[in-house]
Amino acid sequence: MTNTPIMKKSNNIGAWVLEKNNQFIAFNKPSGIPVQDDKTGDTSLLRLAEIYTKKKLFLCNRIDRPASGIVLFAKNKTSLEVINKQFQFRTIDKTYLCVVEAKPPKASDTLINWMEKNGKVNKSFIVPEKTDRATEAKLSYKLLGSSERYHLVEIQLHTGKHHQIRCQMSSLGSFIKGDVKYGARRGNKDKSIHLHAWKTIVTHPISNKKIALEAPIPEENLWSYFVDEVLK
Repeated sequence: MTNTPIMKKSNNIGAWVLEKNNQFIAFNKPSGIPVQDDKTGDTSLLRLAEIYTKKKLFLCNRIDRPASGIVLFAKNKTSLEVINKQFQFRTIDKTYLCVVEAKPPKASDTLINWMEKNGKVNKSFIVPEKTDRATEAKLSYKLLGSSERYHLVEIQLHTGKHHQIRCQMSSLGSFIKGDVKYGARRGNKDKSIHLHAWKTIVTHPISNKKIALEAPIPEENLWSYFVDEVLK
């Protein structure tokens, strides 16, 4: 892990572009921006991306509004179908970083849980056994390093469920910094949470070339500490 870049604060969407080609475009979404239009009416990344590219785009993946990191948009329906199949059949690698309040019980582990989404409260819950509404959630984590109060964890996401990382890490008592919905002691001032969709390896829909994406980490004191002390 060397030369991990920091995402400089910018309102210029062009600075958020990680990759663009004739089939898809990838952005490093800042925290606080919804990926697509929602009931708040706030300007979404999708809307900004379509203004930037001057064409209709098709959303391939979602990350939570208070989180940051990689979001992919296909430029046509054929590429959307191909990329969606990569997510569906888990042939796309997804690596996240999160900062948690309590050290996980093991230095590394794989978590497999049954999870249910409650749309009324926009929250997911772990249930003890499979039900009609429950789906399997699987991730692997590794503790990368610690400060005096917080801990940096790398997540390999094997499934893509609603609030999956937030819910499963909460089940360990390792609440993500700022994530009061899932147990954190207090929120971040900017309403972000310390969860970042860091790396993705996607296969180009036409050439079949593997394309490695890495989203620079937000410019913020705690993130910067871990970049300098752990990811250097």
